[in-house]
Amino acid sequence: MSKKADELSRIQADIDSLNEKYVQSLSIYKKLEGEISAYENTLDLYEFGLYKPQFNFDHSEQYRLALEVNYDKQKICISNNLAIVCKTEWTVSGSVVEGRKLTRQYTKLMTYAFNGECDSLIAKVKWNNIDKTKERIIKAFENINKLGQVHNIQVTEAFLALKIEELSLTYEYELKKHEEKEEQRRIREQMKEEEKVRKEYERLQKEAEDEEARFKKAINKTQKELESASQSEVDELNKKIKDLEKSLLEAQEKKERAISLAQMTKVGHIYVISNHGSFGEDIYKIGMTRRIDPLDRVKELGDASVPFQFDVHAIIYSENAPQLEYDIHRKFASYRLNKVNNRKEFFRVSIDEIEQFVLAHTNAAIQFTKMAEAREFRQTQSLLLETNPPLAESNNYPQSLK
Repeated sequence: MSKKADELSRIQADIDSLNEKYVQSLSIYKKLEGEISAYENTLDLYEFGLYKPQFNFDHSEQYRLALEVNYDKQKICISNNLAIVCKTEWTVSGSVVEGRKLTRQYTKLMTYAFNGECDSLIAKVKWNNIDKTKERIIKAFENINKLGQVHNIQVTEAFLALKIEELSLTYEYELKKHEEKEEQRRIREQMKEEEKVRKEYERLQKEAEDEEARFKKAINKTQKELESASQSEVDELNKKIKDLEKSLLEAQEKKERAISLAQMTKVGHIYVISNHGSFGEDIYKIGMTRRIDPLDRVKELGDASVPFQFDVHAIIYSENAPQLEYDIHRKFASYRLNKVNNRKEFFRVSIDEIEQFVLAHTNAAIQFTKMAEAREFRQTQSLLLETNPPLAESNNYPQSLK
């Protein structure tokens, strides 16, 4: 009996020891899993790299002209024998002339090889591979020079520098052309938006003018009726004229307001909207519109570009909407989702911070809606859970073996 108790005690001790090791190992596993994920994200950044512009020209034409200058320098280098140099006076069968001929042929071959490799690499440069392309050009320079060592023929550092400059110019030229294309697209969109705003104000003015004409006509008609009215009808007609004149005045004020708004190009609304299903929590788009009904613009934004409708958290009227939008964007610049393109107006920030800043910089009474309804997204998630219940994760290990 004592032996069995000792055996059970030993087995229990082994179980406790094994469980302790398991808990420790699980803790290490989770820690390593988190670190690996962090390193993977960092490696992604290193792989794509961040390119620092070398020239910063304002227009693509300046890059094109700079490339032409670079090509001319390369031609001069080659024609003056400064691209590929040979530091040895070779002879062939004792002939200096034949030695020079051989050197020229080998120099030409190395020129073709280096130019061909560089042209192929530069033609494929993209936003995410310029650093690797530069490394490959330098590698080609080193490899071709190794082949030329036997004849003491070398591609010069000066010619390599021109190729690196060509790479930077080509990359920045394509980038600038893309930026200009995007800017033209933005201008076209802005013109379309301004045209919609103009038509809205014209419609509003036309409606007010039609109302004005209708009330004037009704007043004239009633005044004529008054001329032949009996004494019992006079009071009623006078009251009718008074009511019509009041309506006429309102129509005229409405027309003047429409004309005034059309002329006041800075009047507009700032909208704060979110799309939980498309972008996640605490991500807000903060933009401006001059539409009479700002919700028309919000509806357009959610029509085709995203799978779910936007939720509106605030609509802020301002007599200087462009300035207010600029101030908000500047305040939350560090929270921008897209750090490269400032025209992308999405920010990872809390709605409380947005509300606090807006209320401190406007006099209007503004109601912020804190909770996003995200109705379509939540309904979609509910349907997905009904049709595809979640599976247990394969790496969902128990916290303990006991």
